[in-house]
Amino acid sequence: MAKLHVRFEMPKDLVDKTFEALETARASGKVVKGTNEVTKVVERQQAVLVVIAEDVEPVEVVAHLPVLCDEKKVAYAYVPLKDELGKSVGMPVSTSAAAIVKPGKAKDIIEDIIKKTKTLKG
Repeated sequence: MAKLHVRFEMPKDLVDKTFEALETARASGKVVKGTNEVTKVVERQQAVLVVIAEDVEPVEVVAHLPVLCDEKKVAYAYVPLKDELGKSVGMPVSTSAAAIVKPGKAKDIIEDIIKKTKTLKG
């Protein structure tokens, strides 16, 4: 399976931290789910951190997100499985993308993720 939308590899500890940020923000802030909703908040520059699943088929569903995030200067990260992404944002089904709009108590975790992903992007 080609992962054309994945621009950098995320180490496991950073993936775990990303899930922690999503779960914390869901409980104390605001998270949007689904590619369409994520696209909207990125375009409006309301997203703090976008999380994209790597196992999305077809990749065209999320291929625009890294480009759009770079254009709008919104940080993004990857997680391996859309099923896990769905669970971390409180959905009974998988989701291809999610975005943290209001960090809540996850602010410090998100800042750390953003710093580390900038390093990974080069």
